[in-house]
Amino acid sequence: MAAELCAHCRLPLGRLPFRQRLHGEPRTFCCYGCALAFQVGRGVPEQADAAWQLIRLGLGAFLAMNIMVLSLLLYSGSLGDGDAWLRQVVHLLLLALATPTVLILGLPFLRQAWHAARQGQVAVDTLVSLGVGTAYGYSSWATLTGAEHVYFDTATMVLMLFTLGRYLEAAGRARAMRDLEPLLAPERTPVRVLEDQAEHMRPAAQVAAGARVRVLPGERMPVDGVVLEGASSVDESLMTGEAWPVAKTAGSLVLAGSINGAGTLLLATTAAGNGTQWAAIGRAVAESLRCRSPGQQLADRIAGPFVAGVILLAVAALLYWSVRVPFEQALLTALAVLVVACPCALGLATPLATSLGLGLALRRGALVRSGAAFERLASARVVAFDKTGTLTSGAAHLFCSEGLEGVSTEQVLSMSAALERASEHVLAGPVLAAVGRTKGSAPVATDVQAAPGGGISGRLGSERLAIGTETYLQTLGWQLPETLAARAAVLAAQGCSVSYVAWGDRVKGLLAFVDPLRDEAQEVVECLRRMGLHTVLLSGDRSEVVAAVAAKLGIESWRGECGPQDKQAALQALRQTRGAVAMVGDGLNDGPVLAAADVGVALGSASDLARQAAEIVLPAGGLGKLPWLFGLSRAVRRTIVGNHCRAWGYNLVALALAASGLLQPVIAAALMAGSSVLVVLSSLRRQRFDWAQQTAIGRTTVPPLPRAAQELSESKYRPMAQR
Repeated sequence: MAAELCAHCRLPLGRLPFRQRLHGEPRTFCCYGCALAFQVGRGVPEQADAAWQLIRLGLGAFLAMNIMVLSLLLYSGSLGDGDAWLRQVVHLLLLALATPTVLILGLPFLRQAWHAARQGQVAVDTLVSLGVGTAYGYSSWATLTGAEHVYFDTATMVLMLFTLGRYLEAAGRARAMRDLEPLLAPERTPVRVLEDQAEHMRPAAQVAAGARVRVLPGERMPVDGVVLEGASSVDESLMTGEAWPVAKTAGSLVLAGSINGAGTLLLATTAAGNGTQWAAIGRAVAESLRCRSPGQQLADRIAGPFVAGVILLAVAALLYWSVRVPFEQALLTALAVLVVACPCALGLATPLATSLGLGLALRRGALVRSGAAFERLASARVVAFDKTGTLTSGAAHLFCSEGLEGVSTEQVLSMSAALERASEHVLAGPVLAAVGRTKGSAPVATDVQAAPGGGISGRLGSERLAIGTETYLQTLGWQLPETLAARAAVLAAQGCSVSYVAWGDRVKGLLAFVDPLRDEAQEVVECLRRMGLHTVLLSGDRSEVVAAVAAKLGIESWRGECGPQDKQAALQALRQTRGAVAMVGDGLNDGPVLAAADVGVALGSASDLARQAAEIVLPAGGLGKLPWLFGLSRAVRRTIVGNHCRAWGYNLVALALAASGLLQPVIAAALMAGSSVLVVLSSLRRQRFDWAQQTAIGRTTVPPLPRAAQELSESKYRPMAQR
């Protein structure tokens, strides 16, 4: 049996191989050095950054340790006045050791400081460069002129501690990215493509639609496709949020990104490798990680003036203490001010907590396109719902179809089907099913135009025809007969949605639909109310139907017969009176409304337009995850606020101590690193946020709220007047 080889150097593995998960896959190395080299050369940027920081930290620690040993010889008083020549030798040795240490550890800080200076800015790295450069420059001058005191240990240990803080930051970001790796590189996934009775390994991006692909047990599905041969159970939790494996046999659809079970499957791809839902999610997540959230932008704006103020404070401390204590002691005080004020933790406070929150949401099947969307979701005070397909199942059934005297039911259905075949609306399916024809054989209407929230119109031969609301038909010149209006009122009172059908010179029929509520809808609304959120129902359906649904779910306010413009106006009014609004929708007419809300949430079953307009996409059937997502966003916001408070409080107290001359630069550097450690640990705690598991909504009891939600639910909101 061939020996397993190291993933980097390709040498046989030893008795104690090192295993690590990289690029979303487990990899085995012969030693830890090969693992670091692999990350630097072929890892994602976050992994490569963390590996480089660790390598620099190791080399710098070795040199700094020797510098500290020699410095202890000077500090201990072992060298007397007669050992001046030996002291000079020690100084030269320290200079020889400190120079490569400063180059190895200090160049990244100096490079960033120079880049900021060329743009006329001062950055965090400016403080480090000034402090270390001053200590190293003064010590080098003292060594060459024969002065008594040098501070190479201060310069190198400050760099050591700063590099340690940077490594902790990089390691935290790399850990967050590891959670997202299965979604960030779908197009590089290797695919077994069958061609000419042979298998060829290709990246997913090079696989065309219609190709035959083999997936082995335990592998991640690289493409969307239909099962041709084989049977297996597939874990689709990453893509759909479904907690249990789904059985797949010949004819079943599979999604790229899901994980195959124990069986081997032969697939026919339904989309190109770079056109799958998995690839689209990966691109959206990668784009969101490049965007800076409002919290990060605020920290960036504050950091510039803060750094400039710290430099002025260090100069003031140097001038103040130089007339009261020896110059060397005053210099150390100024160095302590520069070092302790480095706001590294501020740059980490928002992005690390946000990245971890995004990863946790993705593992639950919810796509959040940006950290800014997360922050706005946490600030929302109103949740507005669409009805059809959002709170209802979306699987509407045709309750009845009726026509005026002399107009048969078959005529009403036939005219309706001619238009509905060109519609994405959820009511199109029941109509086409009722006529007992496929979409391909249904009557064909031409010049079809959809009016979101109103209806659809077109021509059948030379005759105009349309389906929609009374208002929509009136705009087209058709008036509603009283007999149909009376019948529609009766049906609406029974909970039916009514659409009118017109052709020729008048409205000649109606279609009545019933759409059952989702099983979890009532518990979702109740849970959101307990979290202090005001719920609103905005629907294009008849007011009687909307009122019945709102009463059944306990929604506080509602409005029916709303077109997209009406919904946008309602959102604007809610924003002015109550604050930020989150809109949850599904369907063609929800796209503009989702885009107009402070944050738009679309269900996975939504139309393509709704998904593109929404900043948050829940998986199909994922309405029950909405309260959990609100709880997570608020928990992330609490973490961000806490991180900023800790970082600022820590820095301000440490600045006061340093300016008072109570801190040595080395101790100041340790305190600075400590603030970064606190921020990293606080952010990593958010990975344990696990309130309201996927199966919680749908039980007979409402799950308990997390602490953040409990606190917010104590706030009192005046109920909005029922319409």
